[in-house]
Amino acid sequence: MIELRDIYKIYQMGDTEVHASDGVSLKIYKGEFVAIVGQSGSGKSTLMNIIGCLDVPTSGQYLLNGEDVSELTDDEQAEIRNKTLGFIFQQYNLIPKLNVQENVELSLLYAGIPAEERAERARLQIERVGLAGKEKNLPTQLSGGQQQRVSIARALAGDPSVILADEPTGALDSRTSREVLDFLKKLNDEGNTIVLITHDNGIAQEAKRVVRVADGKIIFDGAARDAFPRGD
Repeated sequence: MIELRDIYKIYQMGDTEVHASDGVSLKIYKGEFVAIVGQSGSGKSTLMNIIGCLDVPTSGQYLLNGEDVSELTDDEQAEIRNKTLGFIFQQYNLIPKLNVQENVELSLLYAGIPAEERAERARLQIERVGLAGKEKNLPTQLSGGQQQRVSIARALAGDPSVILADEPTGALDSRTSREVLDFLKKLNDEGNTIVLITHDNGIAQEAKRVVRVADGKIIFDGAARDAFPRGD
């Protein structure tokens, strides 16, 4: 489903070249739950931006569902984000003036889905994440965990091939974080492909497969149980 081939992302910082991604090759298959983990500056966010068609590599190929998306235009990337990818962010990225129903419908509106279908698809996903009856609530009337569930419903409404979760528990307390992680696991059990970006080794171990990055390179790729030295 996702294939990165020798991906480089190079930034020029004065006279210095910074290799945010340094020859990364990676395959993620349909139905996997993969955590990409690394500390700040490791290159994990660069990988997420490339996988999410939010940025393009300096060199290398990115194949998504067999299509080379490495050099797409901004409009073509936006179309892929709308049709293929669902995003869950640490800060939820909800529109404060829109209610739950309207926030979930927003990505469908951008995708040109007719109003009646938008409303029904949003309603089904709101119910799916356990927020039935909250459709008219504004984000400020919800807890942090409920707001994150709205963002999950929004991600699911477009029926994406891949769900990208960028530090989805970073703004939540431990109990609510547990609820969100359990829900991501449930989505994966239902067949959704999940790519989780995190700096937290404990969170990463909730995935089935872990990809550890450092200095723009993959330093480990394997089963979560084998990803961290004992005590790490």
